[in-house]
Amino acid sequence: MITAYCRMVGGLSRALAAISTLLIIAAMLVVCQMIFMRYVFRLPTIWQTDFIVFSATAAMFLGAPYVLMKGGHVGVDVVELMVSLRTRSRLKLVGALLGLTFCLVMLAATWIQFHDAWAGNWRHSSVWAPPLWIPLSALPIGFAALCLQYVGQILGLVAGRQAPVSTHDQVLADLPVEVAGTTPVTKDLSR
Repeated sequence: MITAYCRMVGGLSRALAAISTLLIIAAMLVVCQMIFMRYVFRLPTIWQTDFIVFSATAAMFLGAPYVLMKGGHVGVDVVELMVSLRTRSRLKLVGALLGLTFCLVMLAATWIQFHDAWAGNWRHSSVWAPPLWIPLSALPIGFAALCLQYVGQILGLVAGRQAPVSTHDQVLADLPVEVAGTTPVTKDLSR
């Protein structure tokens, strides 16, 4: 059951990462088009700056669940390196619970903002004036997917399956035990 859930959420995270990648590519192409229009043809740009900001922001929020799934979020691991593997697992569980709590609060806040923009027909204050519910929709979608990803991580930790191996775990696993000062880390390949 946990494996099926993690597989489903992983598929969703991968799909959102693909959308995030397409948004970054689109933003990059629009930047090139904007530069070309301004400096070659000396024409004004109206919608390009807003599109780039909205696309990059949406890409960041939609790509976050995939980064969490791969264990790529920035973390301070000084304390984690000094404790045992069992304590490290407990710290990962506490961190995942705190992350889930934060994402639930942000999901509620961004949903309210999205709903207000939708119901109030809010528009951006620029000349282009796109409806704001379109770019704001990436926030509750991203936080909802992050919540699902955190739940999968928590279920895996509680069930005794290891969380994704972080960078320092891999470095420690490659060092001799005398140098690393901890027990070697084993990877769970059952996923």
